[in-house]
Amino acid sequence: MNGELIAVLEYLQREKGIDKEVLIVAVEQALLQASKKSVGPAKDLRIEIDRKSGAIRAIAQQTVVETVVNKLDEISLADARKKVPNAQLGESVEIEVTPANFGRIAAQTAKQAMLQKIRQVEKDMVFEEFKGRAGDIISGTVRRFERSDVLIDLGRIEAIMPSRERVPTEEYQPGDRIRAYILSVDNAGHGAEIILSRSHPDFVKKLFELEVTEIADKTVEIKGIAREAGFRSKLAVWSRDEKVDPVGACVGMKGMRVKNIVRELSGEKIDIIRWDPNVRQFVANALAPAKLKNLVIDEARHSVKIIVDSDQLSLAIGKKGQNARLTSKLTGWSIDIEKEETAELGFEAKVARAVKEIAAIPGIEREVAEKLVKLGFHSLEGLLGADETDLSETLGEESAKAVCQAVATEQERREKTAEEPTA
Repeated sequence: MNGELIAVLEYLQREKGIDKEVLIVAVEQALLQASKKSVGPAKDLRIEIDRKSGAIRAIAQQTVVETVVNKLDEISLADARKKVPNAQLGESVEIEVTPANFGRIAAQTAKQAMLQKIRQVEKDMVFEEFKGRAGDIISGTVRRFERSDVLIDLGRIEAIMPSRERVPTEEYQPGDRIRAYILSVDNAGHGAEIILSRSHPDFVKKLFELEVTEIADKTVEIKGIAREAGFRSKLAVWSRDEKVDPVGACVGMKGMRVKNIVRELSGEKIDIIRWDPNVRQFVANALAPAKLKNLVIDEARHSVKIIVDSDQLSLAIGKKGQNARLTSKLTGWSIDIEKEETAELGFEAKVARAVKEIAAIPGIEREVAEKLVKLGFHSLEGLLGADETDLSETLGEESAKAVCQAVATEQERREKTAEEPTA
């Protein structure tokens, strides 16, 4: 099998790009383990494979003695000099101890060793290919699902998009071709593990880098991004060149650049905002097109109190409080939006008004409304972002659930009314 072994190794080197020496070393190590069973636990036993002919030899270190007691570790002076003419008593000599039936054992062992090494080398090569690509966008084909996780075929490896990294509004089918953001690449015990995401804010950021040349060449910089995947993203951009409009560059001619990205994101809305080092202006830009009456900045609490006319409140807060939440995430400041008349009232009057407004929501009693106001919820818009678990700590599970249902129903009613055409 000697010549065949070298031929196979050379073939694998050509076809799979695996260094022949790496495979020979792997075969030698595997044969060493196998030979210990057939040769015995000889001292310093090793296996040598001739790199040209493929000849396999088992070699052991034996001590030259007058009388042999241990055949595995000792050799008589006469036998030693047949192989090493100048051998002396007490010396260690290398003696070939290849057993007669070693060829059959070697053939099977070499095959198994090569297959195992090939699998390991291929895994290592895949990891080397992908390890520096975290943060890139890659295309793949949806292959199957494991619970709600998506397995995506990238060609040489399958990547996983966990359920937490999926966009809640998107559905995938086996065979679909999709693009995703490489979140991480780890060298797990079974090979490279690639985690993909379509919900991460940096997926949107990377799409803009690929689509907008001014971002790619660093003329325009993305200063921040806030995202509620599947619904809306806010992107703050700034230009190093006064002659380049950062918002216009991202929108593109006739809106084509941003339209391409929206299409990739399955219709997710994108607000592109001009970044400003002045917090007051930055917040105003982020809440546009709502018109703000006044902004009060509290540096100590890192918050911004915003006063708007009553007809601008819904626009500033956004559907289910989304506009205010994303503005807060984007700017890093806590955002509190109030109607002008509410802002002008005294503290007690504000509390009374807030209790009255919340108690007016069908399904919420006045006693519960008072508790909600004490918790800091002053309007329907504020309650839209409330967490049922947090509310249950004060109101109890049943009341908290009833409040959330009442708020959702009232918001749906108001949105339906707002969408009805006016005469």
